[in-house]
Amino acid sequence: MFNALPPPLNFAVPFVIVLGVLVFFHELGHYLAARWRGVHVEAFSIGFGRAFATWTDRHGTVWKLAWIPLGGYVKLHGQERPENVAAEVRAQWQPGRTFQEKGVGSRAIIVAAGPVANFVLAAALFALLFVTAGAPLILPDVGEVLPGSAAAHAGLMAGDRILTIDGQAVGTFEDIQRIVSARPDQSMTLQVRRGAETQALSLTTGVREQGGRRIGSLGVTARTTEFRRLPPGRALIAGVAHTYDVAAVTLGGLWQMISSGRGTEDLGGPLRIAQLSGEVAQHGFASLIDFIAVLSVNLGLINLFPIPILDGGHLLFFLAEAARGRPLPPRAVEYGFRAGFALLVGLFVFATWNDLSHLGLVRWVAHLIG
Repeated sequence: MFNALPPPLNFAVPFVIVLGVLVFFHELGHYLAARWRGVHVEAFSIGFGRAFATWTDRHGTVWKLAWIPLGGYVKLHGQERPENVAAEVRAQWQPGRTFQEKGVGSRAIIVAAGPVANFVLAAALFALLFVTAGAPLILPDVGEVLPGSAAAHAGLMAGDRILTIDGQAVGTFEDIQRIVSARPDQSMTLQVRRGAETQALSLTTGVREQGGRRIGSLGVTARTTEFRRLPPGRALIAGVAHTYDVAAVTLGGLWQMISSGRGTEDLGGPLRIAQLSGEVAQHGFASLIDFIAVLSVNLGLINLFPIPILDGGHLLFFLAEAARGRPLPPRAVEYGFRAGFALLVGLFVFATWNDLSHLGLVRWVAHLIG
């Protein structure tokens, strides 16, 4: 689809499409929630800077497309604190339609709706892929048998298909992992199909430590993945489940970076996203849709982090307001936003340095200097 574009554009065009879709749905969540809670939306912008296209809808919202496609925003009516704006500005506020005069619950709903929209988008895109391209299904076929493992001692061979474990039917490789992991150092019987023959193999599962607990292990890898189309209802359920799985894996990786010193070289910023957008787009429309869905989950999670400036930071302030029965002091909010802004700038610089290192630019500059 993008193969015919010249080299600079085959990365830039997919990147703009990916970022535009993500930002639009994130801000659409804020917009729809604001309309639901009776707050007037003054502007809805995709991109920053000067607008090259604008139009006003019948509700008085100005919709904009701006030249810098690196984000977007929704401008809510009266979203500033009254003490932070001039009297003539407050005089133009429409009673009953400003953000600040709504209850803390309504304000929290409006803020949380952005990340929620990203999760809904991801689930819908995954469901669309499962209906059209099919859901990935890892078959219970043995790909590799690890030397010295329980499977090796039992005589399992590459190409074997595991049919049952102690009488329990096995339909996917995940079924094998689920059953075996719950039974460390236990005897079990596997019904295996090898070629045209079916035979029973007895073994005692191995044991490994994971998160401070004992996990059963078999010592085999998967061999075959196939894609099966799902009916719309099952696809939607699978899309929601896959969205949860992606979020769990993302948070798990982040926790490993924090708790166990896992390397941070995987943290990337806009340059890495642009590069991956171009590379994924070369593999077709389905791959690009899957990439957008995964990024949408990540965007939703990032915005829920309790960092001032992000949606999660606002929700943290609203929680404190609900607990205190009154808003936080303006100075505390200001200091919180300053700290959040400094943290985000630091993360952006670090992620950009990772991007440049990954792209080889840092090594190239170091070579020139050396």
